[in-house]
Amino acid sequence: MGRVLEIGGGGARIELDGTRLREIGSDPDPSIALSGQVGGHVKLESGKRWLLANVRNLRSEGAEGGMVIAEIDFLGEGEEHEQTGRLINFKRGITSYPIPGGRVFPVSGDDMKQMFAADERAHIEIGTVYPTKDVRGALYVDALLGKHFALLGSTGTGKSTSAALIMHRICDLAPDGHIVMIDPHGEYSAAFKSNGELFNVDNLAMPYWLMNFEEHCEVFVTSSGAERQRDQDILAKCLLAARAKNRAAEGLTKLTVDSPIPYALSDLASAITSEMGMLNKATDTAPFMRLKTKIDELKADPRYHFMFSGMLVADSMANFIAKIFRLPAKGKPISIIDVSGVPTDIVSVVVAVLSRLVFDYAIWSRNEVPRPVLLVCEEAHRYVPSDKTGNGQAVRKVLERIAKEGRKYGVSLGLITQRPSDLAEGVLSQCGTI
Repeated sequence: MGRVLEIGGGGARIELDGTRLREIGSDPDPSIALSGQVGGHVKLESGKRWLLANVRNLRSEGAEGGMVIAEIDFLGEGEEHEQTGRLINFKRGITSYPIPGGRVFPVSGDDMKQMFAADERAHIEIGTVYPTKDVRGALYVDALLGKHFALLGSTGTGKSTSAALIMHRICDLAPDGHIVMIDPHGEYSAAFKSNGELFNVDNLAMPYWLMNFEEHCEVFVTSSGAERQRDQDILAKCLLAARAKNRAAEGLTKLTVDSPIPYALSDLASAITSEMGMLNKATDTAPFMRLKTKIDELKADPRYHFMFSGMLVADSMANFIAKIFRLPAKGKPISIIDVSGVPTDIVSVVVAVLSRLVFDYAIWSRNEVPRPVLLVCEEAHRYVPSDKTGNGQAVRKVLERIAKEGRKYGVSLGLITQRPSDLAEGVLSQCGTI
């Protein structure tokens, strides 16, 4: 149907016969009929190999009905069967390139099967490859989760439906797996009633003392500039004193503000009051009063009770991790964390704590039986924005670390967003499947 004009590292420019294009457009094989059109596939001869490519654009060349110039992007290559000449053993990447003048052929339905049909490796099927009617689109689970993935698309294109389908398929393949889904709009609960555990502000019960110091600052410190640094210094000293009152702290050789030791909010308030009582000037009490006011506000507002209830001081980190990470899964390997009811000012902190626990647990359990965890973030641009300023730096840091180091410890990351331009490039670049 044409010949090669120019070859580059990732693609080529080809010349197609306009008359031949119109002829194959009525072929009963839909794959052949689409060959040569934008979005269709073509194959190029290269010795005893076939190179497969995707057509990016077309433009007319010469008289009407004459030649058509196309830009193509290489997809991969395969071997040529000796008897039939068909494509076999397709794989991604190019090892040998054709030369200008080489012939161009349409791609058939059999070729599409070689390109897209799954082999014996563990995989999940998510649809049918267009324009075929019988070639199932598959994702290799190890490759999908081993290098993270992202689902991108504008509003209404089916990202949530696709995400639910992919996670259902993974759950079917690995019923004892562990998936944590951050759901900002409460839209996934209905999809996982049978095989998922649903958490929201009514039953999440996430202990506040699990926060590290940076997360404490995002919640308790409301000032900015030089005042913020002073407030943080006071909070660090008083938080350490509050954690030290717990019996669990007695056996520790080194206690820090980040240690996940339970403490009572009343003990933190008392420590702040004690520090304030040591001052000589009344004008210096403003930082202490800001912290105390914030603590009182969190304790009094029922919207924060899922996290700042006094009852949570008796909870344990082991119980919370087992509950959220589904250890054991008991037929429900996925946890849906519905944060739609969480007050806006602490949503990023809640996601930060959950994400950090996923990563910390993976590091702590390295010498135990491997338990890979998949963390899926809907509206990912909220938590890992391209803009590095403003609040929510704790969640940004932990998700960036998971993206860069998570695969070493068995933590996979799935990002879903309709605004990829607002997502941090460093995180998106770590996703091996888009």
